[in-house]
Amino acid sequence: MSVEEMPAVRGGTAAATGRTRSAERPRSSMTTRRHRAFYLFTAPWIIGFLLLTIVPMGYALWLSLTTFDGLSPRWRFVGLANYRELLGDSVTWQALGRTGLFAATSVPLSIVAGLGLAVLVNRPLKARGLFRTLLYLPAVVPPVGAGLAFKWLFDQNSGAANGVLTGLGLDALNWLSDPYARYVLLMTVLWAAGNIMIISLAGLQDIPRELLEAARIDGASAWRSFRSITVPLLSPVLLFQTVTGVIASVQTIMPLLLAPDGTTAGVTAIPQSTYLYMMHVFAEYFALGRYGYASALLWVLFVLILLVTAAIFRATSGVVFYNVDPEAKK
Repeated sequence: MSVEEMPAVRGGTAAATGRTRSAERPRSSMTTRRHRAFYLFTAPWIIGFLLLTIVPMGYALWLSLTTFDGLSPRWRFVGLANYRELLGDSVTWQALGRTGLFAATSVPLSIVAGLGLAVLVNRPLKARGLFRTLLYLPAVVPPVGAGLAFKWLFDQNSGAANGVLTGLGLDALNWLSDPYARYVLLMTVLWAAGNIMIISLAGLQDIPRELLEAARIDGASAWRSFRSITVPLLSPVLLFQTVTGVIASVQTIMPLLLAPDGTTAGVTAIPQSTYLYMMHVFAEYFALGRYGYASALLWVLFVLILLVTAAIFRATSGVVFYNVDPEAKK
């Protein structure tokens, strides 16, 4: 290259570099605007999560290390004393055992009931939309309203359940006491299975019809198609319902709403079979005023939920199948 050509080459290189930089600036500014828009739209949730979740959890962790009673300014820092007391508290372990049994019973029953209803309303029936609406309506009833409704329904003196029994010539039962209270509690959970039905219905409608038609052509029965095709393809939905169901079941407050005396202070009136872990926490907080010990109970429950959730994911890692679009992997 001659000396005369050098300025031209340098000029061409500088022009190309300028065009490259000018092309990079709009791309960079576009990325910055997208980042700003993202944080702008998510800011309400982030602020709410920090103020309503992280801060209360940190405060509860601090309370669990003290003897604070909620009223008196005379409290002291006791370190892990509340946690050591918790380990030796037989009432806590009994309540935790009842809660585990309740979760192991209510979660599978709710999933089976919701899936059964979803299969039913997924069929080409007349007024199918009306049936879906009626079956889903109990799920939108607030827990307080549902608890009070079941309390009136199973009242020993004026409840409709005992009215049916006496009409058949049978003796009235004290439904809200042992040993029947646990069955009433399970009925309140199954009554709201419409939420699981809707989620299962969405999963059923996402299953390719070609697979079911191919299985039918091959001679597979309806039960074989359901067991070998529907359930495996619904496994992510079932996993989601299992995890959320376990978390909800260990935090239930329905036994308090079903208490015979109907008072918040009357935690002791709750039947022994439905005295679950959260009832014990409620009693320690509001009946006994032991905020520090109750906060320790909540933190132990939080850790147990994390461990159980991790165990569920690990145990189901080989049986959950995700329908991923091959193009999405590229």
